[in-house]
Amino acid sequence: MSKTVTIAPVTRIEGHAKITIHLDDKGTVTDARFHVNEFRGFEKFCEGRLMWEMAGITSRICGICPTSHLITSAKAGDDILAVAIPPTAEKLRRLITLAQWIQSHALSFFHLSSPDFLLGFDSDPATRNIFGLIAKDKEFARRGIRLRKFGQEIIEVLGSRRIHTPWAVAGGVREPFEVSKRDYLLAWIPEARETALLALKTLKSIHENFSTDIPNYGNFRSLFVGLVAPDGALEYYDGTIRIMDGGGNIIADKIDPHSYSDQFGEATEDWSYLKFPYYKPLGYPQGMYRVGPLARVNICDYIDTPLAEEERQIFKAMAGQAEAVNNSFYYHYARLIELLFAVEKAEALLNDPEILNPHVRSKAMINRLMGIGVSEAPRGTLFHQYWVDENGVLQKVNLIIATAQNNLAMNRTVRQLAMRYIDGNKITDGILNRIEAGIRCFDPCLSCSTHAAGQMPLHVQLFDADHRLLDEIRR
Repeated sequence: MSKTVTIAPVTRIEGHAKITIHLDDKGTVTDARFHVNEFRGFEKFCEGRLMWEMAGITSRICGICPTSHLITSAKAGDDILAVAIPPTAEKLRRLITLAQWIQSHALSFFHLSSPDFLLGFDSDPATRNIFGLIAKDKEFARRGIRLRKFGQEIIEVLGSRRIHTPWAVAGGVREPFEVSKRDYLLAWIPEARETALLALKTLKSIHENFSTDIPNYGNFRSLFVGLVAPDGALEYYDGTIRIMDGGGNIIADKIDPHSYSDQFGEATEDWSYLKFPYYKPLGYPQGMYRVGPLARVNICDYIDTPLAEEERQIFKAMAGQAEAVNNSFYYHYARLIELLFAVEKAEALLNDPEILNPHVRSKAMINRLMGIGVSEAPRGTLFHQYWVDENGVLQKVNLIIATAQNNLAMNRTVRQLAMRYIDGNKITDGILNRIEAGIRCFDPCLSCSTHAAGQMPLHVQLFDADHRLLDEIRR
């Protein structure tokens, strides 16, 4: 008879999920699954709303990356209006997208991941958190908090509030930028750049300490998907879709985002509410792919800021220039490369005189009955597709979220970790933490207001084939 270990809930993600680990009667792991057991239904309850409301509504999907939904929704609105937004509006949208990357990536590394790295996977769970990190290295923790604040400051300065701002709209943005606000943000840049470099130095310094753990963290080949600029540079706002395999070979390129549904399907399983997107030409589940920082740094030809490009070259050398970096642990490294890029690029945009142009919105009526918006959220490529009637009333909505696109890879990562660490007889908090950390590599839609500090209650029991309790742990 088989037996099951359940980790419920998984900590530090937005919403509710659990991990089940399935063992045979010899205590050998046969499978492990990442279950998302929450249903929200945003696609359905947006039906009947006006298209012009969608940017503000969909920014409420997530409290961590609302700006990503705001911008992607506004781009879908641009498509329905069939307008080219003013150049200044695009640059301002790019700036707030970079701000989202900065605050989200800083949160992921400093608040959620670095306690494991700097305190240890097996350290006391009572102090393995941001407060324990403050006790160990107050200045390091303070810098991380300040860096995240810088990203939030950009969002607030542009959109008047840090969360769920209604600033971007179909056709552009609501308000022009001001010189005083630009100068205020520029004053932050030296500190932000220094902290981003500190984060990279710190992460690289711990790789040797975790040399026996790192190979177990989702180390497998998959496809990688993301946007690139026309010349192959790292892209975050526009561009076309590129698909690379685990060997570093580009198997599809310059795909118009409007044809995303020709490339990607969405499967479902009866044990999770989270969909399982896959690459259609390979079918399900063979068409597994990853999005987000690891994918973006893998697929781009170069990064157009000097410090981040220097780090990209080091990153690529880990697997050889012709190969892709396939180990999911290195999401952390790629995320910090993007963090540095976002600071460098934000500085360039803030110094661009055109960003102060007062013309920031194009106006039109409904010119198309369907529109698609695509951008790179911190966690990966984000798709919004809307169908409207002649009055702009939503008839149908489809959203493909980055976390869902990583779903197959997250499940495989959990399975790989469980097979490595679970022996069927004894469970420790360190083992549970390692398995949860496999999910945190992907940084799936964290709910920082609830789970960023401390741990949620956890009760895991291990039974043998005769339903005798072998071990249990509570926290």
